[in-house]
Amino acid sequence: MERIDGRTVFITGGARGIGLGMAHAFAAAGANLALADIDGDALAAARADLGGRTQVETFRLDVRDRRAYALVADEAEALLGPVTILCNNAGVAGAAPVHKLTFDLWDWVMGINVDGVINGMQTFVPRMIGRGAGGHIVNTASGAGLAVTAAGALYTTSKFAVVGLSEAMRMELEPFRIGVSVLCPGPVRTDIIANTRAQEPPREGMTPMEREQENELAAAAAAFLARGTPPDDVGQMVLAAVKANDLYIHTDRIMVDLIESRTRALLEAMPPP
Repeated sequence: MERIDGRTVFITGGARGIGLGMAHAFAAAGANLALADIDGDALAAARADLGGRTQVETFRLDVRDRRAYALVADEAEALLGPVTILCNNAGVAGAAPVHKLTFDLWDWVMGINVDGVINGMQTFVPRMIGRGAGGHIVNTASGAGLAVTAAGALYTTSKFAVVGLSEAMRMELEPFRIGVSVLCPGPVRTDIIANTRAQEPPREGMTPMEREQENELAAAAAAFLARGTPPDDVGQMVLAAVKANDLYIHTDRIMVDLIESRTRALLEAMPPP
């Protein structure tokens, strides 16, 4: 997909962070933008930021809500034309110690990070196939979806799922000329830690010491991300990957050793020839 100008790009989590970085890159390439986000104020700011560069429509959307997703998709395509590039980017960095995990936390993180991607694909892929004009999908996973890090079982499970989904769908959608890329970023300068903590289900039964420890971990994670790749740089990487139909998008080499170690362990566990 070398030509981006005039195409309609639908981006979830599109008003902040990596999603806004994608929006900047696609706007500069001449695409029309449909930005979906749960934060209405951020959507208004994104529209003001991008409205002078290209045609932009914004939609408040919880990606877990399939009925609302379908209605937003209909409205976006009525206003901007058929969506040919879909960026399933909305996500949270939910985490908790293993002895503090709850069904509510699992449902919330998986609902956004995994079901949100599935809902995006199930909403738009049949439309893309039906039109027969091809397209491209970008799913935001994480380096933590390629090998285990300190991110915790909750987040890691969700991102491994997105990587597997993307790899399988790329193979199945190839005959329809629909490409699939999976973004596996390392640290990126976003406010995802603060945004996640503001939205997550309430934690019950935590002691003052546990809350203090969690606050310290969140502050350390935010400081780590603050030294990461700028979101606009990630947006340019995504744009280049869509043009080249690349499967994997890495923002840095932070996962190299862990991926090598995991691959070696998998191969060494194989039965002898």
